[in-house]
Parts: sequence; C-alpha cells; structure tokens
Amino acid sequence: MEYFEVEGGHKLYGEILPQGAKNEALQVLSAVVLTEEEVIIDNIPEILDVLRLIEILHKLGVEIQKLQEGKYSFRAKNINEEYLYSPEYLRDAASLRGSIMLVGALLSRLGYAVMPKPGGDKIGRRRLDTHFLGIQKLGANFHYEAQNQIYKASSANGLQGNYVLLEEASVTGTANVILASVFAKGTTTIFNAACEPYVQQLCKMLVTMGAKIEGIGSNLLHITGVSRLNGTYHKIQSDMIEIGSFIAMAAMTQGHLVIQNAYHDQLGIIPDVFQKLGVKLQIETDKIIVPEQDVCEISTYIDGSILTVSDHTWPGFTPDLISVALVLATQAKGTVLIHQKMFESRLFFVDKLIDMGAQIILCDPHRATVIGLARSHPLRGISMTSPDIRAGVAMLIAALSAHGISKIYNIEQIDRGYMKIEERLNTLGAKILRKTTNQ
Repeated sequence: MEYFEVEGGHKLYGEILPQGAKNEALQVLSAVVLTEEEVIIDNIPEILDVLRLIEILHKLGVEIQKLQEGKYSFRAKNINEEYLYSPEYLRDAASLRGSIMLVGALLSRLGYAVMPKPGGDKIGRRRLDTHFLGIQKLGANFHYEAQNQIYKASSANGLQGNYVLLEEASVTGTANVILASVFAKGTTTIFNAACEPYVQQLCKMLVTMGAKIEGIGSNLLHITGVSRLNGTYHKIQSDMIEIGSFIAMAAMTQGHLVIQNAYHDQLGIIPDVFQKLGVKLQIETDKIIVPEQDVCEISTYIDGSILTVSDHTWPGFTPDLISVALVLATQAKGTVLIHQKMFESRLFFVDKLIDMGAQIILCDPHRATVIGLARSHPLRGISMTSPDIRAGVAMLIAALSAHGISKIYNIEQIDRGYMKIEERLNTLGAKILRKTTNQ
C-alpha cells in the first residue's frame, strides 16, 4: 500500500498547468459508444478513475488508440455484449462511481443496460433515483436485483421523448438522461437540469456529433432525437477543482503560483469564494496568479456577521472544493462557517486537522466552524488516512503547510482525482515522497 510522506513548510513557486476535468472526462468517454465512427478526445486526465473507465470501454469492444499523452482515439464499431453479463464487467464497473454514466449511453445504443451498484467515495448517501426516474420517463424499465446489487434497464420498444422534471439538479443524473435521449423518438425536455460546465461540454460534444440540443448552459434543455451520430474531436477543459486546489496550496504555503489555462468564465464563483477567504488573486483571461502573501484575512458580511461558505448547484460553489476551503481557513485570520449541504460524511476528516492543531468545531455532519489562527499556531505534521478524493487533497494541502513530517495513507483516493500530483508539486518546491508500506 502506498502513502505520501510530506515535509511541510516549503513555499510553492512557479507555473502549473491543470489537468483535464475528471468529471467531464467520465461523461464524454461514456458518449463514445453512441457512434460507430471515430471519436478523438484530447486533454484526458490519466487518473485512476478515468483509466478504469477507458479499460471498461476497451473490454466492451471499443477500439482505443493512445495518440499521445492525454489524447486518445475511440471507435465503438462493435460492442462486446457478452462482457456486459460477465462477472468481470460487474467487478470492473463496481470499482468506480462514474461507470453509472454508461447506463444512458448503452440504453441508446443497445436498448438495454446492466450496471452493478457503483463504488467511489465514501462521503454519504448518493442516490441513483434521479438517474433512473429520469430515464424511466423516456420509457425504460428498471429492475434492481438486491441480492446481487445489479441494476438492469431495457427499452423493448425504443425510448420515447418526454417531459422530464428532475427532482434534483444532479450533474451525472442530467448527463445520463441526455445520453439516453439523443436517439429517443420525438423531443425530450429536461427541466431542473444541472448546468455545470461538465454538462455543457458534453452537450457541445454531442452537438458536433449531430445531436440536436437547445438550451445549453441553462436548466431547461430540449433534445430532439436523431437516428445516428457521427464521429468528432473534443478537447476537455481544465479541471476547476484542481484550479481551486492550487489556489489554496499557494496561499497555504505562502508561495507564488501562476495557474495556466484557468479560464475565468469557466470557474463560476470559485475565485470569488477564495477572495472572501482572503486570498489575493490576479485574474487574467487565461490564467490566475496567486501572489505571495503572509496571511489571508477572512471577510465578514456587511453587518459584521460571520462569513458562511456553502456548496450549491452551479453556478454556486462546488461541493468538491468545500474540504479545500475548510483547510485554507484554518490558517487564515478570522472565522468562517463551512456548510456542506450535499453529503453528510464529507466533513468527518476534520478530526485530523484538529490533531494537527487547527481550531475547528464540528457542529453536525454538515457544518463546521473554523477559527482561523492567522499562522500564530502553525499546523504540525501527523499521520492520517484519506477517506475520499477531496478530503485527501485537503489533507495534502494541510501537510504542505505544516511543521514537520506528515504521512497520508490510502492515497489511491487522491490518485483517483489528481494526476501525478506529487511529481507536479515537487517541481514547484514541495517535498513529497511516494512510499510503500511493508504490508
């Protein structure tokens, strides 16, 4: 088992290029099965979850060629349907939550889909109802085999366009309904659709393939079914979660970073939230500069009350950066209430930050009050275990700024979302070693 050994207290300096967006990659990769023609996808982040999905596509019969780092060619001319009913597929698909994206695409291509209960982060309940109820509106039948934890979907007479009101603006739920509706007869209207950049990018890719989608970027989508899709070229945009993580790393280590390919119009209010937490940013068209500063001072509301940072659906603050904002606040000046609304287990890693010397009150599973120490009591290095991707990188950020040595175990969670993270940070001045336990 691998772990990180981090020597804290080293400032990060230089330029860094964010990887392609993980969440977008999982969606657009699932879409390659919708056409028999070649689809070229560029800027693919070669991280654990994405590589697992690429391997599943390969076993499904998709012809895959790696053109260069991050750039792949896909051709789903023939689908290996026997693999879908094999124990190997059920094991492979259960290893990552992103495999759920294949349901809508396979229903469109084959008229049926098989899916085990997906894995992924242990951050609380993540219901699949939005996916299935939305696709059922298009005429699909779902059956859950509780004993084997397998979902089966079919559409014997083909999918039919319909009005779909999503009970929540789920990103992956919206994408799944989109993938299921591109071949559905008639028009599908999706109301309360997620409008995150990931969904916008998926829609734009499908349009270049010949899909008819109106309302891209809004919560009301109109999709007119077509009979076939063509091949295309698609480039994945920069990962806004990595961009936010790099902002926090620079501020926590009192370094100076230039984050390239950080297009401001794709980031929503992410820069604004970090500025409220006291981070000075120089925002240009295609990059963000985090200048060196001693202490970040947390803002208050106009009436002087304590700032609240909470997650919302887009264009609100993404839940994937709540853990990062929390750890940044521990060394800022001031107090902030962190409110994680969507997942009830995502704040449970704060006990490790408290062990490092942070002053945090965990009010309940969803809320934590952080009392910034303004670096008067620096964090100290400890040993800790990453429970999920985002908590893992928050622990890494804390370790980078702490005095002494920290050890972070279960770093497979970090590898699921961040590509070669220790190598990239070490070029900026970090001291991170990837080691293996004796077990």
